Amino acid sequence: MTKAPFTLRGHNPDILTSIANLSNDEVFTPPDLANAMLDLVAERWAAANNGASIWADPDVTFLDPFTKSGVFLREITRRLVAGLEPSIPDLNDRVDHILTRQVYGIGITRLTALLARRSLYCSKDANGKHSIAKSFTTPAGNIWFERTEHTWEGGPPEIQAHPTKGEDMTVYSGRRCRYCGAGEGDYGRGEDLETHAYVFIHTDDITARISEIMGEAMQFDVIIGNPPYQLSDGGFGTSAAPIYQKFVEQAKALEPRLLSLVIPSRWFSGGKGLDDFREEMLADQRLRSLDDYLNASDVFSGVGLKGGVCYFVWDRDHPGDCRVTTHAPNGDVSTATRPLLEPGLEVFIRFNEGLSILRKVVAVETGQDQKLALEASQRFDGLVSSRKPFGLETTFRARSAKRAGDVKVYQNGGVGYTPRKDITTGSDLIDAWKVYIGYAAPGTGNKDTYPHRILPTPFLGESGSISSETYLCIGPFETKDEAESALSYLTCRLTRFLILLHKPSQHVTKKVYTFVPKQQWTRQWTDADLYAKYGLSTDEIAFIESIVRPMELSE
Repeated sequence: MTKAPFTLRGHNPDILTSIANLSNDEVFTPPDLANAMLDLVAERWAAANNGASIWADPDVTFLDPFTKSGVFLREITRRLVAGLEPSIPDLNDRVDHILTRQVYGIGITRLTALLARRSLYCSKDANGKHSIAKSFTTPAGNIWFERTEHTWEGGPPEIQAHPTKGEDMTVYSGRRCRYCGAGEGDYGRGEDLETHAYVFIHTDDITARISEIMGEAMQFDVIIGNPPYQLSDGGFGTSAAPIYQKFVEQAKALEPRLLSLVIPSRWFSGGKGLDDFREEMLADQRLRSLDDYLNASDVFSGVGLKGGVCYFVWDRDHPGDCRVTTHAPNGDVSTATRPLLEPGLEVFIRFNEGLSILRKVVAVETGQDQKLALEASQRFDGLVSSRKPFGLETTFRARSAKRAGDVKVYQNGGVGYTPRKDITTGSDLIDAWKVYIGYAAPGTGNKDTYPHRILPTPFLGESGSISSETYLCIGPFETKDEAESALSYLTCRLTRFLILLHKPSQHVTKKVYTFVPKQQWTRQWTDADLYAKYGLSTDEIAFIESIVRPMELSE
């Protein structure tokens, strides 16, 4: 009688392809994505080990330190079961060896730990009668989870009376976790609710903490997974701060031979509190492979994640240039091997095609073929104001009727008037001609759609006008004709493509205009003019127009 082949996902459809996400920051990984990442890990392992298969090595250890559905651990196990057959012929012995000595996980919540055990061991208890592992003595097996508390600090002390004893007691407000920055008001919860204090980043010594969790000192060969992305930071509305960078840093500190994680792509050029992380990542030559998806929904169906997602492979022992693969929403794929940080730049150039386009623009402006950065005097960002160009908040409301001595105010919701004498910021711009442009780009829901506009529609700012924080101010220009020339320039696709190269999110700050050169404001600019000026090829033009759609000033 022949044994049925071993499988951990013998159902059709695979349940892990249709499971619902917990939230936008705790996103379940589709099996196809997990396998694409594992393929790259296997490729890097083979390159470093004379072509050897990682799946045929009974001593290689794997860790998913933020497991949710258990899909990475399941797919690793499935591959090892096939690869180790020659060295461990008995199926039951082989499965038991893999699950007890090679594959490890840390759940991010009690629920996900149970789910991961069910995916991996076919039982919520690793030592249960239905478990396919036979040597475990504990229900957790190699998938650990225990409730972790935040470490609150800071916040002003207040003396209050105890509600029942009447005694004075000291309480604190506005405290935050020293490890992840979570606010006590949001995450200081009772015993019945998850704390979302992820153990992997709530420690000063991750190596020692892993030893405590696993019960012995561990050196993992491969760390792979999909960390939580963000936590509410107590700001306005749905404001949230990224935390995925903390997981990347801790994983590197464990010094695995290979590291592969999927994270949002915003770190390329922006993101709240990501400056140090971006600088370190872009300078790290151990990042050997980077797959970037412009539209996150191509990877995570139905997930709202502006800016796209990426996954990378980090190779501890073999530094070099990075193979960068861009996955466009239309299915086109572009691959190039290059440094993540080009000389003279502070951000990653996301599009491989964008590198050649930027190089041509800078060459015309500077006369240097290999230079990628414009001189400060050549850059358009010098004309762009910072937020609140006239000192007025977004919530400012001017009066509707004009009085003597008033200036016109472009504000959220329309126009109004306010006394000129009350404006003490940007007074040199009031009587000049300028261009106004929204601080927030037009929304496309929670998804990136291409081609898109990149910018909100700019409009002419006449002499004697100002704006609230809703708009940035571009200028000053001496005449209306000059301002209209700059206005036409902002509608050009090439201009907005250069902005996109430096734009990590919906917000259109002064900084995103860094790659845009100034022009002579003596004509109405068109894309045909700019394509000809910078000598762009037919393919480069087609690429720009696949990313950036036309803009009409009447929009």
